[in-house]
Amino acid sequence: MLLCSVMYGVQAQGIKMPQASSSQTITQEFGLGKITLNYARPNAKGRKIFGGLAPYGEVWRTGANTATTIAFTDDVTIEGNKVPAGEYALFTIPGEKEWTIILNKTTKQWGAYEYKQADDFLRFKVKPVKSGEMIETFTIQFANVKPTTAEIQLLWEHTAVKLHLATDVDSRVMASIDEAMQGEKKPYFAAAQYYFENGKDLNKALVWITEAEKSNPNAPYFKLWKARIQLKMGNNAAAIATAKEGARVAKEQKNEEYVRLNEALIAQAK
Repeated sequence: MLLCSVMYGVQAQGIKMPQASSSQTITQEFGLGKITLNYARPNAKGRKIFGGLAPYGEVWRTGANTATTIAFTDDVTIEGNKVPAGEYALFTIPGEKEWTIILNKTTKQWGAYEYKQADDFLRFKVKPVKSGEMIETFTIQFANVKPTTAEIQLLWEHTAVKLHLATDVDSRVMASIDEAMQGEKKPYFAAAQYYFENGKDLNKALVWITEAEKSNPNAPYFKLWKARIQLKMGNNAAAIATAKEGARVAKEQKNEEYVRLNEALIAQAK
């Protein structure tokens, strides 16, 4: 009651004060969807954190104030566990050699005081690693983000915990390409890039980039991508010829970036 009275008094006087644990919202594009994290960030303030402020073997809110939440717009896997699209509370049980990661279905709760294991959607274990750097402020971040894989990293004090994410988008992208190719405006360039970058049929990719090139024969980026496909197919001579043409038109347009990129591909192909 005293704390409530003090806080009410401060607010009533119109005094603004910084939060002891600042809040943060992070949205990360991933695959064809997004992941959104909401959490509060306490500071160490010279305290022992894991095995101290956050005791080993006890459920921790994974931050401060309200429970940390994570929302997925698409299905993902975390450490190989399937997680449907939706919003979850992220709890953890820290341990010296092993952490338990918990996704709980009750997202609106203060800390872990009302946490119920019966509401867990998923539990799995990961190994923490020691960090040489002292992290003063509790941090959750995305790292090593690629089209279908990424990491969520929990960092505080001298401890780092990494959660590996994956998502399957290939079947959906391939289906969308097939459908779009039946339409009036065919996505030749984007489809050729996807086929090149994801180990698909390079003969088809070459046909598509050639069709894309017809829409703007003097575009140095079409030349570059065509040369990349030719080089990946093992046709070095054709790749060099295409990239030389790309470098020529880029010089005429004073586009230094594509002069450099096309010349770099020529050097690679020789």
